Amino acid sequence: MNLAFLGAGAWGTALASHAAAAHAVVLWGRDAGQLAAMAASGVNADYLPGVPLSERLGFEADFARAAAHALCAPDGLVIVATPVSGLREMTRRLATEASAHGVPLRMLWLCKGFEAGTHAMPHQMVAEELAAAGASVPVEYGVLTGPSFAREVALGLPCALTVAGNAPAIAELAQRAFHHRAMRIYGSDDLVGVEVGGAVKNVLAIATGASDGLGLGLNARAALVTRGLAEMTRLGLALGGRAETFMGLAGMGDLILTATGDLSRNRKVGQQLAGGRTLEQVLADLGHVAEGVRCAQAVAALADQHGVEMPITRAVCAVLFEGLAVADAVTQLLQRDARDE
Repeated sequence: MNLAFLGAGAWGTALASHAAAAHAVVLWGRDAGQLAAMAASGVNADYLPGVPLSERLGFEADFARAAAHALCAPDGLVIVATPVSGLREMTRRLATEASAHGVPLRMLWLCKGFEAGTHAMPHQMVAEELAAAGASVPVEYGVLTGPSFAREVALGLPCALTVAGNAPAIAELAQRAFHHRAMRIYGSDDLVGVEVGGAVKNVLAIATGASDGLGLGLNARAALVTRGLAEMTRLGLALGGRAETFMGLAGMGDLILTATGDLSRNRKVGQQLAGGRTLEQVLADLGHVAEGVRCAQAVAALADQHGVEMPITRAVCAVLFEGLAVADAVTQLLQRDARDE
């Protein structure tokens, strides 16, 4: 297969390196200098320092050539590895390239979250951009998600992910592309559910990190993860997802990893906020995107819109954007009335 990865951050680079062991892969990024340094050193020093990349991984600084590498191949696949904020632009550019070549557009995205302002899920953003572009070629698209730290994937450690899309063929392509060596890919037809899980778990990981930062113990962590999963499921069902999805890799699996793993950026945000740092200080030092901060308000707004109770999410928003102290947020959660589980 011919695969083109658009975005040379940690996750895009790690997955591209994994895929390069079995396929013809090129990695594109906005910074040509960064790509040249990666090609020369075999390491993404900015995002995966000290981790050697596959010697078969190719680098392409020209967007059109990178896209054509996959678009013009009979079994090619384009993987968008930008944050949610970059997904619309990538979709427009890919629709233009596919139409210019008169070839189908087959794309996956790796981002997790809701769009700021519109509260749209990634697949809704993609569908809107394709319609606006008047794409005249067949389009198959989907999301690849699940519990996965980029550094561990780049090191070749075991990992299991879920793919969901608008057609069975996209899941089959994703499995051919990535289901090898230490990575397992499971298919799903619940596109809404897997995207909701990938978005909400980041917000909940901030809460769990804050609890751990305050030293509240493992019992508190287990309670937050469990009740957070209930929040995620309630919102997912309201948006059209299926309950069983939230018991799988894209729901419970990703939540457990992000809420408890020390490589989690969102967990680190909560820990540092609990230590007394401001959000501005935390984000300035983080150096990477923490999607939970970006989409927390969208999750709360969707909960309001659909009448879904999400007290942990609301507490996170109050800490992030309303100046509520972490300890006071915990007190408010503990003072909630008793209820049935």
